[in-house]
Amino acid sequence: MTGGAGFIGSNFVHYVLRERADWQVTVLDALTYAGNIKNLDGLDKTNFKFIKGDICDPEVVNSAVADCDIVIHFAAESHVDNSIQDPWPFVNTNILGTYQILEAVRKHGKRLHHISTDEVYGDLGPDDPKFNEATAYNPSSPYSATKAGSDHLVRAWVRSFKVAATISNCSNNYGPYQHVEKFIPRQITEILSGRKPKLYGSGANIRDWIHAEDHSSAILAILEKGKIGDTYMIGAEGEKTNKQVVEMILKLMGKPAGNYEQVSDRPGHDLRYAIDATKIGAELGWRPKYTDFESRLADTIKWYEANRDWWQDQKSQTEAKYSKLG
Repeated sequence: MTGGAGFIGSNFVHYVLRERADWQVTVLDALTYAGNIKNLDGLDKTNFKFIKGDICDPEVVNSAVADCDIVIHFAAESHVDNSIQDPWPFVNTNILGTYQILEAVRKHGKRLHHISTDEVYGDLGPDDPKFNEATAYNPSSPYSATKAGSDHLVRAWVRSFKVAATISNCSNNYGPYQHVEKFIPRQITEILSGRKPKLYGSGANIRDWIHAEDHSSAILAILEKGKIGDTYMIGAEGEKTNKQVVEMILKLMGKPAGNYEQVSDRPGHDLRYAIDATKIGAELGWRPKYTDFESRLADTIKWYEANRDWWQDQKSQTEAKYSKLG
């Protein structure tokens, strides 16, 4: 697993080692600011191995891939704001890093599953039909453009070199271990730090939320039952405006619903994402389990309340960066 010390990757490591106790999992992660070795605490070392390394380093990647049966490619630069400030790390990791992974799985004849995002499709109007596997790509940010590029590379390697790969495009994840620069944990940790949460623009932007545990179960279904060469959309019917989410967090944390601060909107801010997950349900029998967003959000808040040591250092660094950028 590349990027297995990050948010979605580490949630999957914990999930799969609970569900498939006979599997051996190796995590390859560079431990950049968004990767945290503490995310992997508590794992049984008899079936878990960690390698610190960069997916852009062909020697490290080749060595790791040679020793496994399946590669799950989570590693990516993923924060839109950061991509607008400096696109290069996104080009390097998301495109050149994916190239190195593809060449390694081609060389060693390994199975690959590539983790992508709904953001590659651009955005939707309020009444537009949801994204599905046939939706045309229309990325809006350097982040989504480089993820779109990585998806296209995977498809090209499947067609040109017969690499055994699948792709999944998932909606916005939430849950434990998510870096505090991301929307939900940033609001939670602002309140826990005694400040008002911050909302871009009017907060009318709509995101389709899925708990990281449901994303993990969908990935496992694709690994075990997915058709090589296919793409699967993963979503949980969780559309909410950003304003609704902030107000729900405030309510759950005992604060007035309007106790937030509106800030200037992000450049090119996508209006709406929404996933049609019909295919993965019909073909693989997958269904999301955690569909009560408010109760799962309450659990997420409790995790951040109980794990201040995990997030306080990254919080200070993140807020200092945003303050410098104005």
